[in-house]
Amino acid sequence: MIVTGNFQSSAAFAPAIFRFLLKALAALLLIVFVVSTAGATSRVKDIVEIEGVRDNMLVGYGLVVGLNGTGDSLKDGHFTKQSLKSMLNRLGVKPTDSGLDSKNVAAVMVTASLPPFSRQGSRIDVTVSALGNSSSLLGGTLLVTPLLGADGEVYAVSQGQLAVGGFSTGGAAETVTKGVPTSGRIASGAIVEREVGFKLNLLDNVKLNLRNPDFTTARRVADAINAFLGVSAARAMDLTTVNVLIPNHYKNNVVNLLTDIEQLRVEPDQLARVVIDEQSGTIVMGENVRISTVAIAQGSLTIRITETEQVSQPGPFAQVGTTTTVPRTDIQVKEDGDKKLAIMNSGVSIQEMVNSLNALGIGPRDMITILQAIKTAGALQADIEVM
Repeated sequence: MIVTGNFQSSAAFAPAIFRFLLKALAALLLIVFVVSTAGATSRVKDIVEIEGVRDNMLVGYGLVVGLNGTGDSLKDGHFTKQSLKSMLNRLGVKPTDSGLDSKNVAAVMVTASLPPFSRQGSRIDVTVSALGNSSSLLGGTLLVTPLLGADGEVYAVSQGQLAVGGFSTGGAAETVTKGVPTSGRIASGAIVEREVGFKLNLLDNVKLNLRNPDFTTARRVADAINAFLGVSAARAMDLTTVNVLIPNHYKNNVVNLLTDIEQLRVEPDQLARVVIDEQSGTIVMGENVRISTVAIAQGSLTIRITETEQVSQPGPFAQVGTTTTVPRTDIQVKEDGDKKLAIMNSGVSIQEMVNSLNALGIGPRDMITILQAIKTAGALQADIEVM
């Protein structure tokens, strides 16, 4: 009876363990699927830009003072001299031409980027770059400089102490320069004086611009948005733009709509493209690059010419003859004979192509020539872009 009772309890317990293992396996498969899917997709916010939500470039002309003899030469820098005289005149000082011989002033260009929705009184960073023949801006102070937009209006005013990362020093025989001493930054060095008017919450529609234009990606973004909203509100206008109509429950609350949309995940599509930088020998190939059936052989011919001069002189106690040099030339021709012919079948992947070319002992620069030759033969199903 005791044995029978134990057998029945074990038999009743086995299905429970089996169901638990099935649930655990299903949960594990679900986790793997979600991770793999998330890894192959990107958030909408990472592949699009919202029309109207953009930076604005600002630029200004100013003077940096307080330099330790590394400023512009006023004798040669006419615009620096004129700017200095104009500034002093506004401050009530009437300088003469003979009195302007300072080497502690430099004319500079000030640039900044005005972020979207910047409000009056907020601060932005600025970059200061020498315009004249100043050798260093280290230790300089930028005087009040208006920063203009493309429309000629003043949007910010900059002033402050420069932070210069580079320096230059030396003596009569040697000079040491690190970084760029004629360029510096002022953290929070400009105050916003004018706002760029843009009422985001009053829009009836929002346009999303793809960073990498593609018809397939644009349609996938529109489909993902429509699936999330439950209505047909998004439509791909072209390979760059996706137009989204604001649903009724998001009226006057476009920020919430954009917050929800930008978290959606989409798998971007891309063109088959090979990017080549011949200066550095860099090759970047997309995963969609394919090659038709082609045979590749790569060999190298090396010719080395060595010139060695030998001294020729007469023998001991010779009555005639002079010592002279006689040229000797050594020519060596070497052709690598261990290179083999490789055949790539139609539709090989990028990994297979790289493995095959590496098997031939081909370096990046030789690979560039081979890829261009394959493209010329019509076997490379991708665009080649040379930087």
